[in-house]
Amino acid sequence: MASRESGRIREADKKRVLDEASRKRRARKALEALEQDNYHEDPHADLVMSKKIPKFQDNLDTAGGAGGSGGAGSSNQKKKAKRSKGADYYRAKYRKNFPQLLEEDKVQHPDGPNYFTASAAPSRFPERHFCAVCGFPSSYTCTACGTRYCCVRCLKTHQDTRCLKWTA
Repeated sequence: MASRESGRIREADKKRVLDEASRKRRARKALEALEQDNYHEDPHADLVMSKKIPKFQDNLDTAGGAGGSGGAGSSNQKKKAKRSKGADYYRAKYRKNFPQLLEEDKVQHPDGPNYFTASAAPSRFPERHFCAVCGFPSSYTCTACGTRYCCVRCLKTHQDTRCLKWTA
C-alpha cells in the first residue's frame, strides 16, 4: 500500500524558486514600474484656451435673449461673462510638484530641520510583515518569489495574479 502525500508537496518540485538576487531585482523592477505610473507634470498645463471656441452656455443665452429684450440685455450678459480668474485657478495652474517643494524647503531651511536632514533612530521592535494581497499581518512567505501572504485565499490570489508575473 502506497503512502499518501500532499499535492502541495508533490508540486513543490515543479515550482520555480528565485534566489535572493533575483527577488531583489524583481522588487526593484516592480517599484520602477510603479514609479512610471506615479504623478507626472501635466503636459497640458500651459495650454491657453482659444477665445474663438464657442461656449455652449453663451449660445443658449443669446438665442433666448435675441427675441425681445434688445440691446440692454446683451450688455448685462457681457458683464456677467467678463470675470476675473480667482485664486483657485492660479493655484491649480502653477501648482508645485514634490521636487520643487523639496528644493524650496531646502533653500528656506538650509541648516534647520528639513526633508533631507530628518532622521529617526532604528526601531527597537522587530520588523513587521504584511500580506502583499490584502495588507493584513502575514506569517507565510511564497516559496517561489518570497512575497508575503496571510492565508490560503491570499496565496491562491497571489499565485493566480502576482507570483512571478513581472520577472525580468
